[in-house]
Amino acid sequence: MLFCALPAFAQQSSSAVEPSQPEQSVPAYATLADLLENETSRQRLIEELRSLAETTTPGEQALPAEAPSAEAVADQAPSNQRPEQVSLARRLAVMTSSIAGDIGGQFSALAGALGGLFAPQADAGPGIDTAAALSAAVNLGLVIVATFVVFFILRRLGHPLFSRISQWSQASNERSALLRLVGAVAIAALIDIIVVALAYVGGNLIATFAIGDSGSLSTQASLFLNAFLIIELVKAAIRMLFSSHYDGLRLLPTTADEAKHWNRWLATLTGFVGYGMLVLVPIVNFNLSPALGQGIGLVIMLLAFVYATLMVLKNRAKVRAALEAKAEQATMSPSRVALRLLGKLWHLLAIAYFLVVLLVSIVRPEDALPSVAAATLQTLIIAGLGLLLSGVLTQLIGRRITLSDDLRRKLPKLETRLNAYIPTFLKVIRAIILIAVIMLVLNAWGVFDLVAWYATDAGRGTIGKLIDVIIILVVACTLWIALASLIEHRLNPETGTGEPTARAKTLLSLFRNALAIALITLTAMIVLAEIGINIGPLIAGAGVLGLAIGFGAQKLVQDIITGVFIQVENAMNTGDVVTVGGVTGTAERLSIRSVGIRDLAGTYHIVPFSSVDTVSNYMREFGNHVGEYGIAYRESIDDAIAQLELAFEDLKASEEHGHKLLAPLTVAGVVALADSSVNIRVVIKTTPGDQWGVGRAYNRLVKLRFDAAGIEIPFPHTTLYFGEDKDGGAPPANIRLVEERHQAVDTRQEADASSGAAAPPVYRVSDPSHRKPDSDDVDDPQER
Repeated sequence: MLFCALPAFAQQSSSAVEPSQPEQSVPAYATLADLLENETSRQRLIEELRSLAETTTPGEQALPAEAPSAEAVADQAPSNQRPEQVSLARRLAVMTSSIAGDIGGQFSALAGALGGLFAPQADAGPGIDTAAALSAAVNLGLVIVATFVVFFILRRLGHPLFSRISQWSQASNERSALLRLVGAVAIAALIDIIVVALAYVGGNLIATFAIGDSGSLSTQASLFLNAFLIIELVKAAIRMLFSSHYDGLRLLPTTADEAKHWNRWLATLTGFVGYGMLVLVPIVNFNLSPALGQGIGLVIMLLAFVYATLMVLKNRAKVRAALEAKAEQATMSPSRVALRLLGKLWHLLAIAYFLVVLLVSIVRPEDALPSVAAATLQTLIIAGLGLLLSGVLTQLIGRRITLSDDLRRKLPKLETRLNAYIPTFLKVIRAIILIAVIMLVLNAWGVFDLVAWYATDAGRGTIGKLIDVIIILVVACTLWIALASLIEHRLNPETGTGEPTARAKTLLSLFRNALAIALITLTAMIVLAEIGINIGPLIAGAGVLGLAIGFGAQKLVQDIITGVFIQVENAMNTGDVVTVGGVTGTAERLSIRSVGIRDLAGTYHIVPFSSVDTVSNYMREFGNHVGEYGIAYRESIDDAIAQLELAFEDLKASEEHGHKLLAPLTVAGVVALADSSVNIRVVIKTTPGDQWGVGRAYNRLVKLRFDAAGIEIPFPHTTLYFGEDKDGGAPPANIRLVEERHQAVDTRQEADASSGAAAPPVYRVSDPSHRKPDSDDVDDPQER
């Protein structure tokens, strides 16, 4: 051990001044300099000096013969190697050896202190004042009992208040349950802190004026009261998570039995370690022996480690099942994966945590407990706040945004957009909170220095860029929602501005698509530029790529250019009946590259603009119904024209079609003397798109008027020729008069019915064999 080498170093140093041995001074000084230069050996030397100062009584001096050589001590870290050059395996070996030596030394010191306590030597000085120790113990016990009595009385008085707050928390609806639970737990925690503070003040007053010397507070009572304040505040924090008596004041969603189990375990572990290390160990150090106090602290930490490890292993499967059930309810895939992984490894992490606490308390007993307690407290606070914010955001994500009926009627897609963008934004914020919690926890344990990192240019730049990117995305989404909603407001006929024109619908729809592309492109470029990516080469590369695509996709470029000019010239709009590319139908969709046409048969055609030579639009300003009506040659043309005009008057009086007529009837006159008819043309001017409906209605009225006036509408006739014989005479034709035959048949059937005779079969014109010939009536072409 290093403290044994100190007398040897001193002896070598003193002998260096003797002229008879000048050569021994150089190795001694060089070895000591090498030892102090190495960080590991220097720290070891400091610890051994402190241990030597605590265990060595005045006048006692270590013997030089017990010390190993300085060269053997320096062998732990060669003088020609810096600390960072020592291998990891060697450093781990040295650390393990140091920890084992510390444990062995502390147990040896504990055994020696206990031996000296119960079997003191004659020259060890005065023994323990039993009467004074007993009086101090009694006074401390009275302070402990009085403080806890005050504390339990105050807790009992606060029971109705806690119950009322719990009932208020449980009476909330589903939408405000989490917020009300957080508020109730915060109020209850504040009351709990006030109760602990009042009990602490009451204990101080009792210890000062009622126990021991009046007007003075003993050191032992002060140690207990300070420990009481710290430990009960920690227990109050545990009760915020696992409230066993009040269901409405429990942050973690567990049953009452589970909460009682975990609350009792954590409270027992906290009280055992806290009161042992903060009360018992300091009292033993002050009144008996520092070595005894240090050994008792080691025993306390070992017992706490064993107890905590057993409890973790006992509840391993139960906690894993709860975490896996929570993972099934998670809305984000990373959260599900993290919860499942935590369920499998949580017991190992907990045991590793307790092991680290134990090792730190062994290696650094003077400041182990405060540093570990501070790091643990920071971790609990950070994790609790992170879970709280994450829970609030999760509840907000699952809540659907509902707009008023009037706003939904005016902007039908606004509610859908809000329910798509806002939950996504909240998920991003939740992920950022998770990253921040991890970084703060690592900073609390000294693994990562967050303050030092933020003080660097990289840290400030990263945080600044992250905030700028979030602001850019929020502004872009807000701008898109506002402009898209404005376009929908203009397109909606129920907004008060009336039905928009077809051109307005087409242009606004195209503008909305162009706006989406422009916003996405600009936002992506700004974000890339903000995070430090040079977008100059990107823009140049995009230009070259666009040029290459333009040469390779000339048809696409032609589609776009032609489409732009078609839209500029207002050749067609959505809803127009057009003929484009040989297809006639209604234009249902217009883009910058093509038009979608739905024909009369319901077939949907996509016509690229590059194949469009002519656009025939039937819905510009007005439409014409051009009708040609044929009459027989024997009919009067003037009478027919008069009937056509009367039919137009009937059409004008119609409620359905009268408002669609824009001008009087135009009679073009006779346009053809056909083979069997005289054709008269008329023109009816109508509102655009109504010419077909008006034409059908007018045709019906013309037929009714011609029938009423006895004007014949010619139809095809068939002339039968029976041939001629050699003398030029026509053979007789066997013509059956259907009506007369029917009458004769009916008369005969009545006579037969009266006489009871059976009537011969009669073939009628309505017989099915006269409507459809069978195979015997059709000549076989091969027999001819």
